[in-house]
Amino acid sequence: MIQKLSGTLAGAALAAAGILAAGGLAGGTARAEPVVTQGIGTSSCNRLLADVKPAEGLANPVNVMLFAWVQGYVSAANIALLEDQGTHVDMGTIEGGRVLAMVIEFCKLNPDGKAIAAIDEMIRRAAKVKTGWEPGTVAWDE
Repeated sequence: MIQKLSGTLAGAALAAAGILAAGGLAGGTARAEPVVTQGIGTSSCNRLLADVKPAEGLANPVNVMLFAWVQGYVSAANIALLEDQGTHVDMGTIEGGRVLAMVIEFCKLNPDGKAIAAIDEMIRRAAKVKTGWEPGTVAWDE
């Protein structure tokens, strides 16, 4: 069900699911607990290889955490892309199964690496959508 949602609604739903999964993991699964407390995107590939199970899709709480983190990370990257280039990555193109498989593939090749490197590469290679964004319109300093 979560994979069929798109855009902002999908991000909100996945973030909520990730928070719920994190709470459940912190209370019961000792193996995944370091991933929850350290942050899944900066966890070592060795740790993720043990906990991420792509075959289980988004029924696996660790998979949901990773996918929710990726959506949040790409969303933040989109602000930087918009401010710098007036472009963004279409969040609707980011699919759970594809992201999980990509991270596992990267981690098998780079066991001492971190998932964030795989996502940075995904963002670099992703098609960018041009938009009419005006740089400087995000007023967080005010």
